[in-house]
Amino acid sequence: MSRLSLFSSPLLLGFDHFERALDRVSKASADGYPPYNIEQLGEDRLRITLAVAGFTMDDLSVQIEDTQLVIRGKQTDDRERIYLHRGIAARQFQRSFLLADGMEVLGAELANGLLSINLARPQADRVVKKINVLARD
Repeated sequence: MSRLSLFSSPLLLGFDHFERALDRVSKASADGYPPYNIEQLGEDRLRITLAVAGFTMDDLSVQIEDTQLVIRGKQTDDRERIYLHRGIAARQFQRSFLLADGMEVLGAELANGLLSINLARPQADRVVKKINVLARD
């Protein structure tokens, strides 16, 4: 059974890279850790906020890899502590967000267990191009 593609219309030319991107996103880990919010701050500004309680700045990595914003967290286990009960485990994570063309990361901030990453979405310029039509006899 073949899968029906959203971009299989003959009117959508050159959108196959969007289909591949959607496939990558849908195959991403179903793990919901860490939870996150995406909020719109203005017409062209966004903020991604991840709940990373227990992580320090040294435990976190925020970087852009190709067209993805990748956030990684890695905590080390403190072997010197003796736990009578351990309900908070040292945990690693990786969370990726696919960025649109031209999207800029303005900065990141860690405060009160929340990692906030501010992004700017550039305004798209409208492109109008006249195509000359040649008459053939």
